[in-house]
Amino acid sequence: MNRLYFILSILFFTALTSAVLPRTINVCSSCEQITIKSAIEKSAEGDQIIIKPGIYREHDIQIKKGLTLNGEKGAVIDGEGADTILKILADNVSVSNLKLRNVGHSYTKDFTAILVRESRNFSIKNNTLESVFFGIKVELSHNGLVEGNTVSSDNKNQAGAGNGIHIWNSTGIKVVNNDLSSMRDGIYFEFVKESLISDNRSHNNLRYGLHFMFSNNNSYTDNIFDNNGAGVAVMFSKYIQMKHNTFKNNWGTASYGLLLKEIYDAEITDNTFQTNTIAVNIEGSTRVNYFRNSFEGNGWAVKVVGACYENVFKGNNFLGNALDVSYNSRANDNEFSSNYWNSYTGYDLNHDGVGDVPHRPVKLFSFIVNKNPEAIILLRSLFVDLINFSEKVSPIFTPDDIIDETPAMRAFK
Repeated sequence: MNRLYFILSILFFTALTSAVLPRTINVCSSCEQITIKSAIEKSAEGDQIIIKPGIYREHDIQIKKGLTLNGEKGAVIDGEGADTILKILADNVSVSNLKLRNVGHSYTKDFTAILVRESRNFSIKNNTLESVFFGIKVELSHNGLVEGNTVSSDNKNQAGAGNGIHIWNSTGIKVVNNDLSSMRDGIYFEFVKESLISDNRSHNNLRYGLHFMFSNNNSYTDNIFDNNGAGVAVMFSKYIQMKHNTFKNNWGTASYGLLLKEIYDAEITDNTFQTNTIAVNIEGSTRVNYFRNSFEGNGWAVKVVGACYENVFKGNNFLGNALDVSYNSRANDNEFSSNYWNSYTGYDLNHDGVGDVPHRPVKLFSFIVNKNPEAIILLRSLFVDLINFSEKVSPIFTPDDIIDETPAMRAFK
């Protein structure tokens, strides 16, 4: 009796263990499962699916249970231009090390390489997405990671292009160390909260490297936005942290490194703005701190369009910009203090590192250019030097209270 009880206990434990432990299911041309869809159908919650090297011509692959999809080197999913390729529709899904290509294109539907909808705790890592319409699209999801992916396409105009990483109405998303190029917007956030964008390179995109809309309590750090139609647009948002980013080579007739529109209570610190048409374009933004940024070789370093109050510019470098600060009115409620201006012509008699003469960063010529853009062709003329000097002696047109009382004599490192 004891022997029978022991055998039954072993059989019961074995059956229970086999039912609970996750399995590994292989997909290949000679495996039991030859398609990804069939492997998902045969899988159970928590299983891992290994996709072996080969080209899998599939689309509309739906994951409705918590699974791990991991591709071996050479595993390619080809959507053949038909539809969205992979849809994550469950919690606890991980997709990594796959190449997805040839997403469908449409003017009415957002066909995507990887779509995430109503998912929690998802992970999309180290995938390569090529010839896509939208790359990765996340909707109504929470606590996800999008890391180490490369997203690109062959788009020539905005009308036929989608976004590289597009996130809508989600919370707690980390977008880290991705490379995004030739998309409409590299990264797009709309109604996204408490999320992080870090260590990404968004370059050569048709519209924006990064586009924020109605997204609060987010931060982006250590990103590079290079040679996009425009660098970054942050609109209708508050409590944003922008630190250690590089905005460069965003150059064109209406381009900028960073556009701020209706932004409140933000921190813009330790960033580099280099060779942009307009480094920072500000409209309707209040209580924004600009600390320790470097503006190098831009057309306009800071262009204030209007309705900007209680902003502070402190400890920044202004180096070799055509125009350091531009205002379109004489009203001012912003503070400029302790910045380095390479156009400063004052002196420091007591050698304390602070200029003895206040600096007026707004030149009359910048005011004229705001009213008559064609006047920019006179930028390097003697006439411009003369009118700027006369305005400096006796301000009439420019805001007389935009003064850096303590200009630094040496650039900050």
